[in-house]
Amino acid sequence: MRKFYVAGNWKMNLALAEARKLIEEIGAKLPKQLPIDLGVFPSAVLLFPIAKAVDGLPIHFGAQNCYFEKSGAFTGEISPGMIKDTGASSVIIGHSERRHILGETGDMLKKKVVLALETGLDVIYCVGETDDEREAGQTQAVLERQVDEVLGADVKLDRVTIAYEPVWAIGTGKTATPAQAQEAHAFIRELIGKRYNAQAASAVRIQYGGSVKASNAAELLSQPDVDGALVGGASLKADEFCGIIDAAVTLQTKG
Repeated sequence: MRKFYVAGNWKMNLALAEARKLIEEIGAKLPKQLPIDLGVFPSAVLLFPIAKAVDGLPIHFGAQNCYFEKSGAFTGEISPGMIKDTGASSVIIGHSERRHILGETGDMLKKKVVLALETGLDVIYCVGETDDEREAGQTQAVLERQVDEVLGADVKLDRVTIAYEPVWAIGTGKTATPAQAQEAHAFIRELIGKRYNAQAASAVRIQYGGSVKASNAAELLSQPDVDGALVGGASLKADEFCGIIDAAVTLQTKG
């Protein structure tokens, strides 16, 4: 059984005091031995203080984005090396909000993933279709394109987690049914098997993201190809986020 990975994407939320309080509340609810991987992804300005806040807790942290150059005249951008210097271990790349709001292309995302991995960061690479694409029956075509844009022979998957996030379920209150999530995850895993090999397909973790909350986490995580959750709004509330963590821990323990 693959090890569950629950990650909280805080997006552009939480002031410093709020972030520290949230980590304190989450930490107080965690068991001493955590059988799953757990991470939080604060805004870039919070990386250094979060490094201190999670010290001693079974929580790693990462950045929500990075640039695809090591350094240079790129005002406002942050390199993977700068992220790593904060103590962060990972970075989210390709989130739909960066694709659809900020116009990031597959070529840009490929460069980001390659440099992040070269720098020693783990990567959560996000894929997912819009509502119009799903209604047009293009879900698999979109997922295949997004996988092929970035993942390939020059990208080793041992430090890559794929996050399936249907765009229509992000921040909308809509959630893919367990069957819809499983179908998409199984397709992605099959695609990885074709592009890499059966061993890579079996090992790679695929998270689900899109209005995950404590009340639906267990049902989603019970699907055979769902290996965790990339959580948005619910990760900003300790009780909700810990409810998701508890669901993952229970299922992991049952094996």
